Amino acid sequence: MTVSLRSALGFAAIAAAAFYALVVVPQGGDLTTMINGSIYASYAILALSLALIWGYGGVLSFGQAAFFGLAGYVYAVAGLNLGDTALAALIAVASAAAFAALLGYFMFWGRVSDVYLGVITLTVSLILYRFINQTAGEEWTIGAAPLGGFNGIPSTPIMTALGKPDETLMPEQIYALSVGALVVCYLICRLVIATRFGRAVVAIRENPVRAELLGYDTRFYKLGIFTLGGAIAGVGGVAFANSVFVSPTMFNLQTNGQVIIWVIVGGLGTLAGPVIGCFAMLSLSTWLGSLDGGGWTDPNLVMGVVLTFCVVALRKGLLPTALGLGERLFAVARERMGAPKLGEPRAAEDRP
Repeated sequence: MTVSLRSALGFAAIAAAAFYALVVVPQGGDLTTMINGSIYASYAILALSLALIWGYGGVLSFGQAAFFGLAGYVYAVAGLNLGDTALAALIAVASAAAFAALLGYFMFWGRVSDVYLGVITLTVSLILYRFINQTAGEEWTIGAAPLGGFNGIPSTPIMTALGKPDETLMPEQIYALSVGALVVCYLICRLVIATRFGRAVVAIRENPVRAELLGYDTRFYKLGIFTLGGAIAGVGGVAFANSVFVSPTMFNLQTNGQVIIWVIVGGLGTLAGPVIGCFAMLSLSTWLGSLDGGGWTDPNLVMGVVLTFCVVALRKGLLPTALGLGERLFAVARERMGAPKLGEPRAAEDRP
C-alpha cells in the first residue's frame, strides 16, 4: 500500500467519521449521548495536542492538562465578566498558548533535558491543581466569577449564538461545535506537519544534533510546536467547559495520566490514533462504569490492563497495527489476483 493510498484512506476514514458524528449521531442521540459526545470530543482534542508535540515534536509533556484546565478557567471567568462567550473563548485559547510559550521558553532556552521537561510540566499542572483547590473563599472571586475551590465554577457560561447573546446553544449544538472543533484542530495539525516547519520539527525529533549542524535552531522549532500544542489543548478546555463545567479535576494527575495512555494506546506518531484511543478508552470506561452500578470493576484498573496489553502486544498502538494488518491483507489479495507486489517490476511480456 503506497503512502498516497494510505493518506487517501486516512482522509476518507476521517471524513466518514466526521459525517457520522455530525450528521448521523445527532438525529438519533438522546441528551446523555450528546453530552458524553461533547466530553469525548473535548478530551480527544487534548489527546490530539499531545499527539502533535510528543509524536511529531518529540516533546513529552506530562502536564498537558495544565493548558486544558487553564483555558477552561479563563473561559469561565472571562465569560462571566464580559458576557461575550465567543470573545471569552478566544481569550482562553490565547491564554493557553501564551502560557505554553512562556513555559516553553524557559525550558527550551534553558536546555532542559527531556526527562526534566516532563517533570516540570507535570509539576506546573499539579501546582495549578492545588492552587485552584484552595480558592473556596469569597476572597477568591474575580469580578463576577467565584473560583469555587474544589467545587469549581458550576455557573460556567454556555456558548451563545453569534450576535445573539441571549440565545444559549442547546446540547446538540454544543456537541456539533465540539466535534467540529476536533475536526478543525486535526486538519490544522495535518497542515502544519506538511509544511517546511513541520518537516523540520520531525527532523529535530529524529536527530536534533544533525538538525543543529544543518543550521536549524531546535529551540525555536520546539517552542513553536509546544505553543501550538498548548493552544489546541486550550480549545479542548473551552469545549469541555461548555460540555459540563470547570473544576480542579481538569488539572489533576488522573487527567494528565489518561491523555498519555490515550496516545500510547491509539498510536504514538499518528494524529488520528490518539483520537481513536481516547474515544475507545472513554467508551470502555463508561461501559464498565454502567455494569452493576459501577461496582463490577475499577475502570482505572482496566485501563492499566489495556495499556499493558498495548505496550506488550500492540507496541505501535491500535491505528498503526490496524494499518499494518490492512497492508498485509491487501498484499495477499493482490497476490491471489496475480498482480505483482508493489515495487516489483512486471515481466517483459506484460509491459505495454
